[in-house]
Formats: sequence, structure tokens, C-alpha cells
Amino acid sequence: MKINAFADVSLRALMVLAAAPGGALLTTQNVADSVGTPYNHVSKAMTKLRGLGLIEVVRGRTGGSRLSHAGRTATVGQVLRQLDTRTDAADCVAPGGNCPLITECRLRAALARAREAFYRELDSVVIADLPGSRQMAPVFNMIGLRPGL
Repeated sequence: MKINAFADVSLRALMVLAAAPGGALLTTQNVADSVGTPYNHVSKAMTKLRGLGLIEVVRGRTGGSRLSHAGRTATVGQVLRQLDTRTDAADCVAPGGNCPLITECRLRAALARAREAFYRELDSVVIADLPGSRQMAPVFNMIGLRPGL
């Protein structure tokens, strides 16, 4: 199963925020630089993550974002379910019309079960547990955030 680019950016942003030393506030630009993704894409992801209650935002000159309590306990499966906007795992329903086989389609149901099994497997993976200090140290150095902060 493949996740969409928006979910990928969102998960990477959550990982960076989870690894921020001492719950430091990171700007959206810091997060964008950390995940190697354009600012506008990360900004949209951060807005969505805030709306889902996974991050807290502090406004102002010294503001930024950090994981909320819900974000610290969120699993990959939970987040992907919330970010998945597709109604079907396959393109059974399309702007040009429905698939002629859609009535009582067993494939559609099987694909839906497979997607749920994929998410269920990821329900045990807590996002905050994913980033390691060796993995994140060079990233934080790159954006000028020292681990001792």
C-alpha cells in the first residue's frame, strides 16, 4: 500500500517535532528544511495537524509548533486514517462514471479490508517513538538547533 505525498509530509513533520529537544518550538520553515519539502506543502500539513489536535502552535516572534499530548501518543495507523481522503482503495467511482462492475463488487470490499489491515498493522507504531537521536542530530544541526536546547 502506498500513502499519498500529503500523508508522507505530515508523518515526517510529526517525527521532527517528536524529536525536538526538550519540546522546543520549531517554526514551519524549520520543519520544512528538516524534511526537505517546500514550505507551502509543510504549512498545509501543519495546519491539518493542528486541526487534528496533534500539534500545538504558539504564535509570535518566538513561536512555533510542538507535539501536543495527543500527538505524542498518536500512532501511524491513527494518523493515516485521518489523512486518507480516498473513499475507495481503487478508482471504482470516477468523474467519467462508475466502473460497470461496481454493483456487488467483491474486489472493492477486499481492497477496503486490505487497507484497514495495513492501518491496523501500523496502530502499534507510535510516531513519537520513531525518530532516533543519531538520525535527528544532523537534521537539527542543519537547521541550527543544538540538541542541548
